Amino acid sequence: MKILFVCTHNRCRSILSEAIAQQRAGDVIEARSAGSQPAREVHPLTLKYLAEAGYSTAGLQSQSWEDFAGFAPDLVITVCDAAAGEACPLYLGGALKMHWGLSDPSKIEGDTAAQAAAFNHCIEQVEGRVAILARLARDGVGGAALREALEQEGATG
Repeated sequence: MKILFVCTHNRCRSILSEAIAQQRAGDVIEARSAGSQPAREVHPLTLKYLAEAGYSTAGLQSQSWEDFAGFAPDLVITVCDAAAGEACPLYLGGALKMHWGLSDPSKIEGDTAAQAAAFNHCIEQVEGRVAILARLARDGVGGAALREALEQEGATG
């Protein structure tokens, strides 16, 4: 299953989702991430907390969804509310679209403990949803049945 995670700036939540999906379920999921208005740099705390959670950050970069015209994902998952409201490029028209609505841990200001808690919570949410996606991919679930299964398992929203 090919998945494109989309967030407006592609510097935090979509990057977290790409890294976790690729490393936890790379045998059945080919994950990428992109933004409609990419920042062109990954948020430094994204890299820090991914590494602390045991994920490789090698090769992660902020990219435009225009860079993926040839990727042809089976599933496009928006992870921020702003991206969910945007019109996707026409070449993504055939993909199933879902929304995860993850809170942005990079917006937490103040003490390090609050930032760590926000990033770790987001990572845990993504890990749980990726585990469900991986299981469904291994079972060969796709299309409308995939949407229904993800909704039943609470892996949306």
